[in-house]
Amino acid sequence: MSDLNEVGERDGWRCWLCDAAVDPDGSVNSDLGPSIDSFAVAKSKKGGSTVERLAHRSCNTQKGKIAPVVPWSSDLFVIDPAPIVATVERLSRKGGREVVARCPDENDARAAAEWLLDRLSRYAPDVAFTAEAQPGGGQFMLVLRAP
Repeated sequence: MSDLNEVGERDGWRCWLCDAAVDPDGSVNSDLGPSIDSFAVAKSKKGGSTVERLAHRSCNTQKGKIAPVVPWSSDLFVIDPAPIVATVERLSRKGGREVVARCPDENDARAAAEWLLDRLSRYAPDVAFTAEAQPGGGQFMLVLRAP
């Protein structure tokens, strides 16, 4: 297991589950205190490994052993957003690209792309995702790519 401070610094002291700030000086016994969420990644083209991410103690405890849900921000204007966790797992395993949401205009698509890359930097820090807005059908598609 990694050092809590290393994981916290890498993740910018933000909980990967709720995206709220985590107090680096908080008690690890406090609900809002820092904890490390570790899980084994299924075998992929890069082999199996363990991923560690920063989470509030309460967020980590509530998640338990069930598959997490990483919600899209309610501040974004996205239509038909794809489930983030399933999309990341699929792209991490196979690589390629997927349309993950539609947006009515380019500014909304760029804002969603920026937000998504920020969230994925904490959710899957070992994968170099890129996101872009592509016009199509009178709207903009948010496309997520993995190597």
